[in-house]
Amino acid sequence: MFGADKGSTDLLDGKKLAIGIVQARFNESITDALFEACRAELLALGVQEKNITHVKVPGALEVPVALQAMAERDDFDALIALGCIIRGETYHFELVANESGAGVTRLSLDYHVPIANAILTTENLEQALMRQTEKGRDAARVAVEMAHVLEQIG
Repeated sequence: MFGADKGSTDLLDGKKLAIGIVQARFNESITDALFEACRAELLALGVQEKNITHVKVPGALEVPVALQAMAERDDFDALIALGCIIRGETYHFELVANESGAGVTRLSLDYHVPIANAILTTENLEQALMRQTEKGRDAARVAVEMAHVLEQIG
């Protein structure tokens, strides 16, 4: 089994990794908190500040195109998608949630790059506030671990 020869601590060692982060500005107070938690966790895992590239885009639907540009550069060991979609009164929530999620997944598969998807999809602001810090941290851990897993697979 892959990863069996490496302890979970090794899989969370970010010292030699380059990470790209795309953050949606829509619901910016939430996405700023996601980013700060994510960045802090990346630094705690050993990723060097100079190896973290952070870009902002207008909203969740624009996240995949920025991720694609980063994936095409082939400079990153892993990427992270940050955003927040809060249900409203129209079908727009489902459209944005489904399309942004599908775009992130498709890019990861097409470019063989791990992408931690931390685009929150919540029913209300309170749910988003409850998740913003932990999901930001989770995204950092997923990105670092998956970079190592894919490296092991070869």
